[in-house]
Amino acid sequence: MPTKGKGTKDDPWILKTPPGTSEFEAYKDEAADPPVVVVWVGKTELKYQLRCIDDLHKMLKSKGDWMPLGSSDEQKPAEEGTVEAWGRSPKNPVGGWYGIKKGLRGRFANYIPPILEALGLAEVEHNPRNNRMRAL
Repeated sequence: MPTKGKGTKDDPWILKTPPGTSEFEAYKDEAADPPVVVVWVGKTELKYQLRCIDDLHKMLKSKGDWMPLGSSDEQKPAEEGTVEAWGRSPKNPVGGWYGIKKGLRGRFANYIPPILEALGLAEVEHNPRNNRMRAL
């Protein structure tokens, strides 16, 4: 999907969720502790550890195939074997949630895959439902 912006606070990426139904803004804040990806959906701010971009790309590369996204809110369980489940798994490189704000840590698979796609690191499907991604 086409992307606008450079991924900075002054010029954030303007992205769409994988189904293409919602637009959001995102940018890297490398000065934060820990460094984060800031996502704005309307007036809601979500933050994910910046390292999730590289960590997710490495995991997808090692998998070598398509992986279902399975996006869900923090309060709902994530389906096993999905990007969402990996983004909160005790077995991922950070040992749990990449999301920073309690209550807003979910939806990892809704917002991070389009960033990897914008960076040329992954291919993401854009169907109405049940999208997948794979590393490039």
